[in-house]
Amino acid sequence: MRDVDYLTPNETEAGMLTGLSVCDIPSAAKAGRALLGLGVRNVIVTMGRRGCLLVNRDGTCHVRALKVSAVDTTGAGDAFNGAFAVAMARRQSAADAMAFAASVAAFSVTRMGAQTSMPSSRELNAFLAKGH
Repeated sequence: MRDVDYLTPNETEAGMLTGLSVCDIPSAAKAGRALLGLGVRNVIVTMGRRGCLLVNRDGTCHVRALKVSAVDTTGAGDAFNGAFAVAMARRQSAADAMAFAASVAAFSVTRMGAQTSMPSSRELNAFLAKGH
């Protein structure tokens, strides 16, 4: 895993990769540190309604999830990863990229399906303007 810049497991995946139970922010941090020990440079554990946690050599950074009524979580991880990649390509900080990705993932769970739940920029802006 030494060539991995960003690994973005959800809680279940982080647990499978480390053999640890991941159920909250402290346990996500512990799993993240275990993955750093394997050579990953940055770990972002996504935790649904608990947000996401970045773990790297500099420490941790928690981004809270937006409060939404989830209809279907299918594709939420894909929404997060795609949005994170876009934000990083735009040279945003990892923390800002995580916040953007979390908002896209939050939007995605308010709709059914995977592809059909991905927002356009206009839809995301309207969603955020409503105070989400």
